[in-house]
Amino acid sequence: MKSLLAVAIAAAALAPAAYADCTYPPAPSQIPDGSTATLKQMIAGMKTVGHYNHQMEGYLSCIKLERDSAIGKPGAKLTKQQTQELEAIEIQKHNAAVDQLHAVANRFNAQVKIFKARGKKSG
Repeated sequence: MKSLLAVAIAAAALAPAAYADCTYPPAPSQIPDGSTATLKQMIAGMKTVGHYNHQMEGYLSCIKLERDSAIGKPGAKLTKQQTQELEAIEIQKHNAAVDQLHAVANRFNAQVKIFKARGKKSG
């Protein structure tokens, strides 16, 4: 029990330092409403979502690099369990970020479908 507590404390101490430089990008605050948006607004929304995607890719690269740096740091004598915990933290952050990115893309794509359907009705 004491060794498990020591490992947990060590992992907690390492995790903030390892991921301190990676900034999680905020999701776009607004997605255009496909039922009322103009073409210009939809294009602006597409650019915003594209920019968010680019920022998220940077974040994902950053957390991977930070994890790799923490594990491969000269003089860092991590146990196998500590290494696995750092990897688990990175995987958890990666999956949460990808889920968020997919949610934003799905919301935007739903509005694009509404926008396109609106155009077909008027034409």
